[in-house]
Amino acid sequence: MLRVALIGLAVVVGAPAWAQSTATLGDSAKAVIGNWEFSNADRDKICTATFKSDPSKVGFKVEFDANCPTLFALVSDVAGWNFPDNDLLRLLDAQGKALVEFSEVEDGIYEAPTPGVGVLFLQKAGAAGPPPKLSEQVAGNWAIMRGSGKLLCSLTLATTPLRDDLALTVKPGCDAAIVRVGFTQWRMDRGELVLVSTRGISWRFEEVDSTTWRRLPESADPVTLVRQ
Repeated sequence: MLRVALIGLAVVVGAPAWAQSTATLGDSAKAVIGNWEFSNADRDKICTATFKSDPSKVGFKVEFDANCPTLFALVSDVAGWNFPDNDLLRLLDAQGKALVEFSEVEDGIYEAPTPGVGVLFLQKAGAAGPPPKLSEQVAGNWAIMRGSGKLLCSLTLATTPLRDDLALTVKPGCDAAIVRVGFTQWRMDRGELVLVSTRGISWRFEEVDSTTWRRLPESADPVTLVRQ
C-alpha cells in the first residue's frame, strides 16, 4: 500500500502545475474563447487559432486552420491550452508541457518569445487590421511628392535583390536634393516602406491608402510616395 501511495505522489509532483488538476474556465480563460489571429512579429505568417471551452486531455481544446502547421510547425504538437487567472496563456503538448507561453502586452494582444521560432502573437480576429503589404505588392513605379502636389522625383521599386534590400532606380529629372541623398535600395519593414541610400540615409513611409504612402515623421509640408 505504501508503494502505491509513493507512486501516486511521484506522478503528482512530476506533472506540470497546470496539468495537475481538472482545468476550469476562469475569467481570463473565458475572455479568449473564440477565433484569434496567430502570427509572427512581422505578420507575414498569419493563421487562425480557435480556443474552445471543451475539455481536452490537457486543459481545453484548441484548433488551428489548415495552413497553420505549414507556417508554424510547433502547432502540430499542440494538444490543448490553459489560462489560469493571473497567469500565462499556455499552449500545451500531449504531456501537459508548455510549448508556448503568452502574456498580455496590450488589451487583446498577447506576446510569446519562443526559442527557435521568434516572437509569436495572438490578436483577436478582425481587430488586428489587414496584414502588412509584401514587397511584391508595393513594387512598381512611384513618385515622391511634396505638399499639395510638387513632383520631386520619379523612381522604380524593383523586386531584384541588392545587398540586404531590393533595388531602386531613380529616374532622370529628379530634384537635386533627392539626387544628393542617393537612394539605391528599398525594403518593407514592419509594415513601413523604407528607402535607403548608399550613405546610410533612410526615409520611412507609412501607408495612407493603396496608392499613397506618407513620410515619417509627419511634417507641416508632408512628403508622400504616390503610385504612378
